[in-house]
Amino acid sequence: MTDAELLSAADAVAARAYAPYSGFDVGCAVLCRDGRVVEGVNVENAAYPLGVCAERTTFSRAIAEGYRPGDFVVAAITASPCGGCRQWLAEMRVERVVFRNGGRVVEMTPDELLPEQFVL
Repeated sequence: MTDAELLSAADAVAARAYAPYSGFDVGCAVLCRDGRVVEGVNVENAAYPLGVCAERTTFSRAIAEGYRPGDFVVAAITASPCGGCRQWLAEMRVERVVFRNGGRVVEMTPDELLPEQFVL
């Protein structure tokens, strides 16, 4: 699967986001090493801190389905990941991240997205 195809999958799943407060639908599609694509969306809540980002729902779903950190090749996201999601991308050991930012498509590694990230 190409990065463009994966980003297209993220675009398609973003339509299923639940974002009644911001109106900002975000989708994430992650290509796993076994070739499967796992998708997720942002889900908002009236108590704003309780909402979840598309990246976190995607990786939570993947973990619940048996995947583990290091099982992920590339994550495609319809928007630039927030700081918390950058830590998730690093901890899940995804190799590359492709996202849209200001009309551009950007490709970075988690280390480039979050230098000096928190590690135990």
